[in-house]
Order: sequence, then C-alpha cells, then structure tokens
Amino acid sequence: MTLARRIKQDVHALNLAARDRRVRYAKAVAFVAAGYALSPIDLVPDFVPVLGYLDDIVIVPLDILLAVKLIPPDILAEHRATAARSERPWSRVAMVAIMAIWIGVGLIAVTMMLKASLVRN
Repeated sequence: MTLARRIKQDVHALNLAARDRRVRYAKAVAFVAAGYALSPIDLVPDFVPVLGYLDDIVIVPLDILLAVKLIPPDILAEHRATAARSERPWSRVAMVAIMAIWIGVGLIAVTMMLKASLVRN
C-alpha cells in the first residue's frame, strides 16, 4: 500500500475513531490538527514563499501521526478495518458549500477583471 493511501485510510480511521467513546486524547489531537489545517492563522503565513506551505505540510501529518499513536492498537485496528471496507465519507451539505464558495470566488474574480478592463478603456 502506498504511503498516500495509508494516510488517507488512517484519516478515515481517525474520523471513525473520533466518534468512539473509548478514544479520548486522540480526539483532542485530531481536533487540533483539523483546526490548524482549516484555520486562516498559521505559524508561518502562507504568503511567505515556500515556508508558508511547508509548515502545513509538516505539522498536519505529524498531528495525524500523533493521533494515530494515541489510539489503542486494538481500537485502531478495528477502525482501520472498517475504513478499508467502507467508502470515504462525504457530505452533500459540505459539497454544496464548497461549490458555492468556488462559484462565489469565480464570480468575484470575473467582476474584478471586468472592472479592471473598463477602467483601462
């Protein structure tokens, strides 16, 4: 199994483990990892060349690895087996929200380009 597939499966297993009452500390670490990944505030701002994205590439996988290590092996094996058998979870609400955001960003970009071209003329 490739490293990318294993990480993807472990993230799915973490998602399942986060709902398990037997797992405590891993929930907190996974929550911090998700919060950091989704937060607009970074240790190194993204506009800093290379380093801005490097912190995300290093910190989030390390948080995932730590969360996986905090889950007892038998519980993790159970959730990995479930993750291997099932499809990746998805949400229609999240899909619609992401599509709406991209459409909104696209409309803003088109509007800004049209205004810029009208100003030049």
